[in-house]
Amino acid sequence: MSDDPVPVDLAARLDRLDAYAQIRQLPSRYAAALAALDLDAMVALYVPDVRAGRDTYGREALKASFESSMYLDQPGKAVRITILHVGNHVIDLDGPDHATGRVYCHGEMQRGDGTWFHQAIHYGDTYARVGGEWLFVRRKHELFYGVPLGERPNGQPPAAWPADDVGTGTLPWRLDSWQAYWGDEQPEP
Repeated sequence: MSDDPVPVDLAARLDRLDAYAQIRQLPSRYAAALAALDLDAMVALYVPDVRAGRDTYGREALKASFESSMYLDQPGKAVRITILHVGNHVIDLDGPDHATGRVYCHGEMQRGDGTWFHQAIHYGDTYARVGGEWLFVRRKHELFYGVPLGERPNGQPPAAWPADDVGTGTLPWRLDSWQAYWGDEQPEP
């Protein structure tokens, strides 16, 4: 539980509500950027001097760390599609410019070899306000579990919503950032 009492002053209360609103957007924007493979948008959600490794700092180093952890340089192992469903989000304000949070989410991912799996994920987050904007300082990704998905969702005939809601859709292939990332090597649905 947070030791942050609810302020009496109206301006302080509004600042507190603004902090909650901005911080709640971070995990959702992270999920959207990850789904689009927009690593620049992902790293822009972090403080400029983010610690990206034992002795590395900054957004460019964090981007390289994401590329490595997602195996983007190894086509068969690479995470091609990621869909994060952000759920419970608890935020504890630790002063006017610092906060921590816990985010629970469910993820569905596809590897470069076409296999799908899903995960129950917990993120332990640290946030800071920099120049009036709340950003991630750190995200610690922990799993409850990760298991293969029963049926492969891609490789299906195109979905014909609303007449038929089963099949392959248009995302993420139609996203400009997805197309820019993959270029001529864009994987098929």
